[in-house]
Amino acid sequence: MPDRDSLPVIYSGRSFENTTEIKGYLLLHFTQREVDKLYALLQSFERVVTVFPDLYPKSIKNKKMHRAVLSKQLSVFYTVSKKAITIVSIMDNRMAYTRWP
Repeated sequence: MPDRDSLPVIYSGRSFENTTEIKGYLLLHFTQREVDKLYALLQSFERVVTVFPDLYPKSIKNKKMHRAVLSKQLSVFYTVSKKAITIVSIMDNRMAYTRWP
């Protein structure tokens, strides 16, 4: 186990917007079950990343940011500081590479 306390997770405004867009898409084309799976993935990610913040590799495009691939369709981009983990963006992996943060 790591020797330090877990860090809190902070969601940026952009990540809230991303989540809202993804949720809307899932409800339009699928069911509430997929939305529940989305939130379960995010909660599982939070539990892991708070304890092991450097577990996921750094992004190819921005070396200050980590990219966690949560599923075939979903990636989370985040930064780590001494005080918190900030979720910068939540992206659909099928989006163009140029839209990555």
